[in-house]
Amino acid sequence: MNVPENLKYTKDHEWVRVEGEEAFIGVTDFAQGELGDIVFVEVETEGEELDQEEVFGTIEAVKTVSDMFMPVGGEVLEFNEKLEDAPDLINSDPYGDGWIIKIKLADTSEVEELLSAEAYKELL
Repeated sequence: MNVPENLKYTKDHEWVRVEGEEAFIGVTDFAQGELGDIVFVEVETEGEELDQEEVFGTIEAVKTVSDMFMPVGGEVLEFNEKLEDAPDLINSDPYGDGWIIKIKLADTSEVEELLSAEAYKELL
């Protein structure tokens, strides 16, 4: 299972990649494997300011629909439009082209509270 060292993780199986004051968020390799074939991603929170742990969207697989939670608070700047036509990018490239949203961080210190790759592996 792929758990890149340069990312931060949540107990809800989301990952965060920080780039300055912005961050990309997606679901982990473990999560996409558990979900199975992803058929639809819905994010209706673009432009909204959300707190840590708030639901930012849903991810639909053949066998289930799951909420996705904000790992850190911030403004949802962008939804990955590639996922509209190819939601299966989350299955094939969860840490690359399969990112889900880009946010502007509200409080960068929240990132430090997230799990390291090592801690996330122990959780699994």
